[in-house]
Amino acid sequence: MSYLRVLANGSSTDHPVPDLPFVDDTHIPTADGKAVEAVGRNRGNGMWGRFDRSRGGEGWLAFTTDPLRQDLAWCVRAHPEHGRSVLLVRDGDGAALHTDWTGRPLLFRSGGYFWDGTTWFRPLQVWDGASESFAERPVKAARTVSAADLLDDSTDAEQGRIRKIATIDVEAALTVQGWGHDLARWAAARGDGALPLHQCVVKLSAPELAGDQLLGVAETAQTAGIAASTLRAYLARGQSEVPPPQTVLGGRSMWARPVAADWAEQRRRSDEGVHSVLTSDGTGHALSVGAQRIQERFHASFTAQLWDNPDQRKRWALRHRTKDEVERTAQELAWSVAVSLDEIVPMHHLAAAVRSAVLAEFRSDVERVRTRSGSVEKGDLNLDLAIAKMLDWVIRHDSAVARRLVQEIVGRAHRELEIEPPVTAYGLEQALALDGELDSAVVREFLERALPPATQAG
Repeated sequence: MSYLRVLANGSSTDHPVPDLPFVDDTHIPTADGKAVEAVGRNRGNGMWGRFDRSRGGEGWLAFTTDPLRQDLAWCVRAHPEHGRSVLLVRDGDGAALHTDWTGRPLLFRSGGYFWDGTTWFRPLQVWDGASESFAERPVKAARTVSAADLLDDSTDAEQGRIRKIATIDVEAALTVQGWGHDLARWAAARGDGALPLHQCVVKLSAPELAGDQLLGVAETAQTAGIAASTLRAYLARGQSEVPPPQTVLGGRSMWARPVAADWAEQRRRSDEGVHSVLTSDGTGHALSVGAQRIQERFHASFTAQLWDNPDQRKRWALRHRTKDEVERTAQELAWSVAVSLDEIVPMHHLAAAVRSAVLAEFRSDVERVRTRSGSVEKGDLNLDLAIAKMLDWVIRHDSAVARRLVQEIVGRAHRELEIEPPVTAYGLEQALALDGELDSAVVREFLERALPPATQAG
């Protein structure tokens, strides 16, 4: 969930956020998502609105700039069975909350815990690159607290308030004292056909959110394996995707232990976390293991070239420190790197991987074409941009390996996929001409020399 501040509940909401005021939203058609969008969309003067169907869930979501207070925006998340949440935020936060609601979450509480209509989940933090989604982790022993649970003889609608939007001060602390009275006033104002109060979700209760289970800055930092001062710096600068706290007690941010653990897990799984495993010192600040070995190899090579060789060593004398001598030395060092390319890039293994990728692409094309027409002709074979560029890279950097590579592609395409050699050759030439860095005439001549005569037929 975005690190944004919700300012108030709309008076038409079915799911009030605890301790926030209720604001009259009768000038916004919150029951109709497209109408919400129309309030602000293409109205000019800083107004904007948007409506979308939910992805991965039911219902819709919409937001609009308030026509009376253009520094504020209304956000609505509606579900056909579970009613709607109506929240007031700063106008600049409307799109962010709209994005957070895209998908299954119907409402957020306690710093990103969300409810999908049946289950409470912890804040989404751990990214699953295989499924391209965040891991959803249910809250253990979670209980939904409804408006009906909170309304009793101690709450008095007469003492409650529903505010006007003109009175909202976005800079002021909006937490309401005696919020139960406002809740009672809101409940009393609900019309016939409104969602029953026992279905109006206010918050969740769970063992991990109990006060004695929450962690402060020091404990949260320890969970993540960093210093407390580092976490404070992250918070001050908005860095490292620190999750919003579950609550603030006496000015101190507090996190649930599982939320802190998920954040620590995501840090370990991040690019930086994975890199630290593969660095020479294990901290993530040094070169990767492979890069370190390359550095060590060329350190030894350059030392031998520049110092161990007496003819080279004399260049360090003051009279030899000229631009021409520097350029000559730089050229020799660059040459030693260029001729060592195979020690940096395992060219034969790379070529094998490129061959497999090209054949996999061609196999997909063959299946598609033969389903449609039955015959694979010139122009039917295509390569993904990344695969074409890697094929081009091999050709530009090692002609001998590249020659064998294109021969193997043509041969295996013929044997395994029954593609005629001229068709394969044409597909390779077109992919390289479109996405490679070599001139098309050079590509054509390379293929003519590298491939057997049979590919020139047809």
